[in-house]
Amino acid sequence: QVQLVESGGGLVQAGGSLRLSCAASGRTFRNYAMGWFRQVPGKEREFVAAIGRSPGSTYYTDSVKGRFTISRDDAKNTGYLQMNSLKPEDTAVYYCAAGRYGYTKTAYDYWGQGTQVTVSS
Repeated sequence: QVQLVESGGGLVQAGGSLRLSCAASGRTFRNYAMGWFRQVPGKEREFVAAIGRSPGSTYYTDSVKGRFTISRDDAKNTGYLQMNSLKPEDTAVYYCAAGRYGYTKTAYDYWGQGTQVTVSS
C-alpha cells in the first residue's frame, strides 16, 4: 500500500502560480510512476501530467504544456506539480496518484484525497 497526501492548493489570481506537493508513505515511492489528475463537479477526472520512475520521463496534457511542470524527489518521498500562468479553467480538485506510467486512471493503483485549486479571473 502507498498512502498519498496532497497539499499546496488554494486560491490564486489568474496568471499566478501554485506548487502542489504529494507526500507518499508506505511502500517505496521510487518504485512507482506518479501522475496528477484533476476533476471539476459533474465531469470525469482528467489527466494532467505524469512522471516515470527516476530518472523520470514526463508527459503532459496539451492544455498545461509549457505552464505546468511535474517533478519528484525520491529522497523525500514527494512529488510536485508546479503550476504557472494559471487560468480560471485550471480550477479543479487536483489528485496525485501512484502506479504505472500512463495517462489513464486505470494505470494508477493509489490515490490521494485531493486538494482544491481555485483560479479567479
